[in-house]
Amino acid sequence: MKTFKIILLLSIISFVFYSFISIEQDEWVVPAKYETMKNPTNPKEDLNIGKSLYSKHCKSCHGKEGYGDGPKAEGLNGYLGDFSSAEFQAQSDGALFYKTSFGRDDMPEYTKKMPDDEDRWLIVNYMRTLKE
Repeated sequence: MKTFKIILLLSIISFVFYSFISIEQDEWVVPAKYETMKNPTNPKEDLNIGKSLYSKHCKSCHGKEGYGDGPKAEGLNGYLGDFSSAEFQAQSDGALFYKTSFGRDDMPEYTKKMPDDEDRWLIVNYMRTLKE
């Protein structure tokens, strides 16, 4: 009986520990430097380039409309986001640039695939057009 209580206690502690780790991983912390970063591009210019880059690099996971329903989405872990949501659109341009640039978990880092910062800013501009 004593062994059962020890195993039960360890199981509960493990579950609680895992729960806290999972909650912490869900929050995507953006460094203050990026949170306040200003978009150096004109959001109304070059939307076609941003759309083309989005189609090439983002659409397969995030989907045509940014709902997180691309053909590769099912095989990925975690929530891919809904770019049309008010919550997504409320993020600063700098936060979106950071997430697009550096990724996390299944989201790849794009600083090597797209070394030009302007390309990633153009994708941010295009993502802004995917509103509800």
